[in-house]
Amino acid sequence: MAIPGQIVECNADDPLFAKVDVAGVRRTINVGLIADPGIRPGDWVLIHVGFAMSRIEEDQAREQLELLRMLGEEMPAMEEVRGYAFSDSPEAPT
Repeated sequence: MAIPGQIVECNADDPLFAKVDVAGVRRTINVGLIADPGIRPGDWVLIHVGFAMSRIEEDQAREQLELLRMLGEEMPAMEEVRGYAFSDSPEAPT
């Protein structure tokens, strides 16, 4: 399941990682698969298992979030986002 998230912070030390906000949950994701390296705060991306798969427009992101809500998939999606953690991110389990 791909989940829309908004980039809130790019990692200046490692451009492969960025912090996203998905309905109030913030996690570090890998943005290395996006062909356009110009990702920046405010951009929306589709996320799957901790990786940004593509950049999308804000209206597409909002439609996708609404669709998840209508299908009752919002909570499972949020649980998936909470599970994202890379070993060097602050969210990584210790």
